[in-house]
Amino acid sequence: MRVGMYYNNSKVEVEELPVPMVGKKDILVKVMASGICGSDVLEWYRIKKAPLVLGHELTGEVVEVGGEVTKFKRGDRVFTTHHVPCDECHWCLTGHQTACQVFQTKNNFNPGGFSEYLRVSGKSIDTGTLLLPDEMSYEQGSFIEPLGTIVRGLRAAALKPGDTLLVLGCGIAGLLMIKLARALGAGRIIATDIDDYRLEAAKRFGAEKTIRADGDIPGSIKEINNGRLADKVIVCAGVLSAAQQALQSVDRGGSILFFAVPNPGEMLNIDFNPFWRNDISLKTCYGAAPLDNVQAMELIRAGNVDVKDMITHRFSLEEIAKGFIAAGEGKNCLKVIIKPHKE
Repeated sequence: MRVGMYYNNSKVEVEELPVPMVGKKDILVKVMASGICGSDVLEWYRIKKAPLVLGHELTGEVVEVGGEVTKFKRGDRVFTTHHVPCDECHWCLTGHQTACQVFQTKNNFNPGGFSEYLRVSGKSIDTGTLLLPDEMSYEQGSFIEPLGTIVRGLRAAALKPGDTLLVLGCGIAGLLMIKLARALGAGRIIATDIDDYRLEAAKRFGAEKTIRADGDIPGSIKEINNGRLADKVIVCAGVLSAAQQALQSVDRGGSILFFAVPNPGEMLNIDFNPFWRNDISLKTCYGAAPLDNVQAMELIRAGNVDVKDMITHRFSLEEIAKGFIAAGEGKNCLKVIIKPHKE
């Protein structure tokens, strides 16, 4: 079968690998749509394990089922995800499923979503694979995992109806934050970025106001928000400057969610006195647990979060190098979908 083998962002080559053998507890999925995640083009993060086949935002058709698998059958249309929690450890049992060591270290995909066929095994059969609703396309289903991370993020941020929300960074994560926050009844939504194309997308998707990230963000928020800063601030850009701007942009009684963080080794200096005195919370969020993915799927199915208008590029597996270039450069680009098979 053909796969897209990742070496670095500018070298992703179509190669041949054997179709994975299916064990008695596995399923084989014919991959129909696989999104390029922002983490896939985070070169410092990915290149350490290269060469490898990436791809974890995917949907497809079950074409082979192990003898002990009863949950799925041939022909089922499914969404599946590679990292799932164990549901047994201290962190899982206390609601921190994405801090589970199994979640963070066990990969249940072979080889990855940028391939013609994918073997899914382990806990990903039990809690990480879902039947796609009949009315949901494969492309829409490929957004379940990324939207699941947003569901978890906004739950961690404790967004309330009417809150003023600042989203720093308008990549796919930031834009999904805006869409879901609007669906959940946020008040003013303000977005920042350095790219005008993404700022325009933010306006289309529900932001009331946009600000250039190289401008006076706290001052602009006060002008927009009757002299107040933002109730909730969500960092969706993995750069130190965005983290620093977040500290300056949150109102008394508010909270900052670090959905994205600076590079390893980059330090953020914080004077905790204002945060302590003004009842401001700092939070983090990582990944999506099975519940988050179930809720994301229903949000897409019900039309509460429309994802179709976020796809700007589609490429066949043979064109995957072009897909990585488009996603990595980000020029006039939101979501890139790789389609190993024609529907």
